[in-house]
Amino acid sequence: MPSKYTIKDLERLSGIKAHTLRIWEQRYSILKPDRTDTNIRLYSNDDLRKILNISMINNNGSKISKIAKMADDVIEQEVNKIVNTYKNESDQIDSLILAMVEFDEAHFEKTVSNCIQHFGFEKTYENVLVPFLRQIGVMWRIGMINPAQEHFISNLIRQKLIVAIDNVNIDVTVENKHVVLFLPDKELHEISLLYCYYLCKIKGYKCLYLGQTVPLEEILKISQVTNNTHFVCIITSKFENISTLDYLRKLSEQIPNKTFLVSGSQVVLEEQTLPNQFYKFSDSQEFKNLL
Repeated sequence: MPSKYTIKDLERLSGIKAHTLRIWEQRYSILKPDRTDTNIRLYSNDDLRKILNISMINNNGSKISKIAKMADDVIEQEVNKIVNTYKNESDQIDSLILAMVEFDEAHFEKTVSNCIQHFGFEKTYENVLVPFLRQIGVMWRIGMINPAQEHFISNLIRQKLIVAIDNVNIDVTVENKHVVLFLPDKELHEISLLYCYYLCKIKGYKCLYLGQTVPLEEILKISQVTNNTHFVCIITSKFENISTLDYLRKLSEQIPNKTFLVSGSQVVLEEQTLPNQFYKFSDSQEFKNLL
């Protein structure tokens, strides 16, 4: 994360309009930003943390005039109360953003573990972690997060998914069906596929998880040695020398009698008609329905 933020950065992260932030600053002296030679406000990491905390308290019914009178330690106490009541899932997302801002793995672990205990793993992933990942995507596009920070958070979420998968104790109940889960060659974005793996396991399917960057010829080999197989594939990156649709057509030609469940931005955003045995899903609920 950068060490200095503009008022637009604070607006994007907190959801509070820049106009409102200026009023709060002038009326209540909540923040005292530095200014450039051209009078542009610049905010520190501490300012960002404070406005995220104030935003959370304000969104939970406290007036800004009351919050402005709180000492910093009282604000922290109020935030802890809100987070620990689990009233709004958005509060947990704000808490995770704070963990990311401060590279605080312990804070991340505590927030996610408590969410899982309170909401269950599925709701935590779908209603807290997925929106959080979308927020990270926005931050990436506007240059507010660098590769190291994205990897830091992604790997923590990946670890949570792997633990959840390992803890699934449901016996295989759909004996005659295999589900093969893979990412195409050079595709590395694994989090969504891991969650599909988790959902398949809790449904009782026998799963073959191949993971990242699987060449097309390896998928063909698997299809020849497994019976009654469904394939799950997620494509978020563009191929170098072939379109996504042509890649799916190749799969269809070489593996004509298998069902493919496909997702990812390169699939969901495409409007072309997919080959007959391909079923597109845009989110986890659609995937559950297809299962």
